[in-house]
Amino acid sequence: MTHEIGLSWLAEQCDDIADLRPAELDCFDEQGRGRVSVMLMVAERSVADRVPSASRQLGRDTGRLLESAVPDETIRTAWVGSTDHVFDPGKEKVDARVWLEMLASAWLAAEVRREPEFIPSAADPVTDDAARAAVLRAMGPFAADVARAHEGGERYNWLPLPHLVPALEQLVSEVCADLGFRLFLRAVKRYELPVDGTSLAVFTALGERFGYPELLVEEGLRRV
Repeated sequence: MTHEIGLSWLAEQCDDIADLRPAELDCFDEQGRGRVSVMLMVAERSVADRVPSASRQLGRDTGRLLESAVPDETIRTAWVGSTDHVFDPGKEKVDARVWLEMLASAWLAAEVRREPEFIPSAADPVTDDAARAAVLRAMGPFAADVARAHEGGERYNWLPLPHLVPALEQLVSEVCADLGFRLFLRAVKRYELPVDGTSLAVFTALGERFGYPELLVEEGLRRV
């Protein structure tokens, strides 16, 4: 069982398409908007599969991005980089914010089906300067490796993305330190970058600071 939450949980679902449910796989293989539809189905599934505190983080995460002023390409780049190009809304001819609005609507509809009186909580982004600075420091030692890994995936991308590291840094600095850190961790895990004991301790301390489930940080890391 995964310990991921919110948008980083959704990104994790892209790690192994074979783990998708049959209906989701059928939808994923369809032409046109199939891949958009499967992401919406997975967002709805978060409500059934995850405890409320984990599934409701998806609503907060989408809200944080939708309420922000960062460009669509920053959102698209950070998302695609955290999934190693498995799902790119741009290739489905859907703007990143439009896709997020669709995700938020699908998630909210599923929450209301479970609890008819449900009212979503505020996005509540983590914006204090100390948290942002701490995340940026933690990201620093991995910047070059993340950039190289992302560039490798871009080699055959017919719809190129801006650089991943600046996009993640912009999320941390201008949207939410918590969300930016979780998507950075997804990229580190997806690209299987080695993490030594010093960095693991830093990551774990940040996870505690943000109130993550106990194993969210360590799960899936390539430790050395």
